[in-house]
Amino acid sequence: MTTSTLRRRSAPAAAVLTLALALSACGGSDDDGGGGGGGDALSGEVLVDGSSTVQPLTAAAGEYFAEEEPGVNVSVGTSGTGGGFEVFCQGETDISNASRPIKDEEIALCEENGIEFTELQVATDALTVVVSADNDFVDCLTTEELATLWGPAAEGTVTTWDQVNPEFPAEEIELYGPGTDSGTFDYFTDEINGEEGVSRTDYNASEDDNVIVQGVSGSANAIGYFGYTYYEENSDALKAVEIDSGEGCVAPSAETAQDGTYTPLSRPLFIYVSDTAASEKPEVKAFVDFYATNDDRIAEAAQYIPLNDEQRSALESAAESIG
Repeated sequence: MTTSTLRRRSAPAAAVLTLALALSACGGSDDDGGGGGGGDALSGEVLVDGSSTVQPLTAAAGEYFAEEEPGVNVSVGTSGTGGGFEVFCQGETDISNASRPIKDEEIALCEENGIEFTELQVATDALTVVVSADNDFVDCLTTEELATLWGPAAEGTVTTWDQVNPEFPAEEIELYGPGTDSGTFDYFTDEINGEEGVSRTDYNASEDDNVIVQGVSGSANAIGYFGYTYYEENSDALKAVEIDSGEGCVAPSAETAQDGTYTPLSRPLFIYVSDTAASEKPEVKAFVDFYATNDDRIAEAAQYIPLNDEQRSALESAAESIG
């Protein structure tokens, strides 16, 4: 399992400082409902793995939590949503980051190993299709054009941009996208290609979204997709493609994801918490409580789309019930 060192990969320093000051002003763990509680210092490790889309958010939460509980190390891996559930359901991690809901077969694996869990929605995402900032011909794509680009029938046949739209140049397409263990891959293929996991395979695949950023930004003829935060962090080198699902071109943003106009690529983001780990490891329970109570400020500082009031209330209630 690859772990991060708990650095927000591109979070603005001012935003991190602002959040740290805000959390401090709120009185620490006794007032926020997170941290060790009762003034007792915690120690140990919280093991997290899963979605690379959710990783920066959970890593940021872990970094801020460490300001209150420096004896706790929150370790966050990026093996993809599917890879994360595989180790989570074998009891090897405490929390699983996920950019899609858990599947029936993954639930069965957890049940087989006696792993009970609680699902928490921690943010909203606008899955974002991107091209290089140097691309001067793609501003908006219809969902049909996306299917032409990414559907299985495109493999080996749709290789130049004019085959997607005759108004585009006859330049060779360079495709970048997440690997098959990614929840982003599952969501995109389901919504665009009509069946989860069905996609052309002749593209540059990586579970590391930063690899996709580098590939797309390096060529005016490249295109890829990943979570909205990675676009925001690299908006100087990338251009977000507007999506037309039949009601006109809509750009990804916090507002369009929350109001439902950015369809079909807005989606919820989750963490799954092992109930056993939360009961037996007080550092896990404390971290989850902190995460839930401070989720809106963490999401905003980490450049994620925060939950609405109803979703935030559900998160706090669910987190409180764990353990």
